[in-house]
Amino acid sequence: MSQQENAPTRRDGFRTKWGFILACIGSAVGMGNIWMFPQRVSKYGGATFLIPYFLFVFLIASSGVIGEMGFGRGTRSGPIGAFGKAFKNRGLNPKTGEALGLIPVLGSLALAIGYSIVVGWIMKYTFGAFTGATLNPPLIDIEGTMTGGVPAFGTAFDGIARAFGNNMWLWLGLIVCFVILLFGIGNGIEKANKIMMPLFFFLFLALGIYVAFQPGAADGYRYIFTFNIEGWKDPKVWIYAMGQAFFSLSIAGNGTLIYGSYLSDGEDIPNSARNVAIFDTLAALLAAFVIIPAMATTGVQLDSGGPGLMFVFLPNLFQGMPGGPIVAIVFFVAVLFAGMTSLINLFEAPIATLQERFGLDRAKACLAIGGIGIIIATLIQGIISPWMDAVSIYVCPLGAAMAGIIFFWIYGDKNVRAELQKGRSKPLPVWIMPLSKYVYCVLAVAVLVIGGIWGGIG
Repeated sequence: MSQQENAPTRRDGFRTKWGFILACIGSAVGMGNIWMFPQRVSKYGGATFLIPYFLFVFLIASSGVIGEMGFGRGTRSGPIGAFGKAFKNRGLNPKTGEALGLIPVLGSLALAIGYSIVVGWIMKYTFGAFTGATLNPPLIDIEGTMTGGVPAFGTAFDGIARAFGNNMWLWLGLIVCFVILLFGIGNGIEKANKIMMPLFFFLFLALGIYVAFQPGAADGYRYIFTFNIEGWKDPKVWIYAMGQAFFSLSIAGNGTLIYGSYLSDGEDIPNSARNVAIFDTLAALLAAFVIIPAMATTGVQLDSGGPGLMFVFLPNLFQGMPGGPIVAIVFFVAVLFAGMTSLINLFEAPIATLQERFGLDRAKACLAIGGIGIIIATLIQGIISPWMDAVSIYVCPLGAAMAGIIFFWIYGDKNVRAELQKGRSKPLPVWIMPLSKYVYCVLAVAVLVIGGIWGGIG
């Protein structure tokens, strides 16, 4: 028997149901929840945006998320092995499936490399929150001009968001990430998420309670719950709600699939997917309930998202708030937990691929991927924006679309139903298969096509 055929018997795995769920939540909860979701809620009309968003979360969690979890568990493989086995089951050339499976693996690695730069920024700002540097940027910019307020924070961020601008913190973030990964699934990923995810929710809840008592915060809450049915006539509301839900749930044919491959047959996948969707949505809502009311206390409209919101506008806001230094510490520690758990998930797919395809042990696979990650991430710091755009707009949606089509259309209805029925006391709902085949797969392709035309919708 070949080495690859023996691989499933040696695979590490999650020790508990909630260990798996928390790991999936950690993978899903990331920067999209924190620096993009609040901005879109603000820009597209509060509840006017939230209702379509909730709809798409339900649709995608009930199809795409359970599909990737089931695909991984059913094949006990990462994307390459899973795609190959699906093709073989259908009587097709497995090598073709394996070649296609390489795309989401490379996408996961590329996204992880880019994301590690962001985590490096977060680590620097977290440390600076404790020392006071984050809320006290230099008042003289690089050109020697006196500045202050938002421009000062912008100049400080520009100083690290450039070529070779944040090497030490980038390397430190990657070292921490790979130390966790080195311990494997049960002792590394599961334990890390059991610590970081509950702390993330606790810290953001504490921030939400604090912000609620600030003067003017009520205006922010009032806006969040504003609904205007006329807003639904704008296709951007629906398209960006779809994109936000799609990317927030970490659908890309890699991370969720590989976590599913470590899942026992006794676990109820639809139930796990529902829990992931609920907690990911709660994380996004917590971020919105913190950031939008906080901005409202200053009378400033939240009209921009992305890194600028988190590293420029929010530190400037915290600086002027009562207890601002404490708020900054709590915020950036929580964000660091969210970033680190997502980064761990992204690196796991390429690590598992080296273990499965080349028979490397865990340490050698981590060392190889870690070395690649450190070198490339260090070199691309100056082009991080186009790098992340290329991966998130094209590669990730392509991986998700391929995983959905291959699992729900090629793997076979009988195999899909049997896999998703495992661990359930009740029959699989009859609507899951048509929803997955005829709605989700179309949505995944639509995210790829529209994202390519619009320059990204996630």
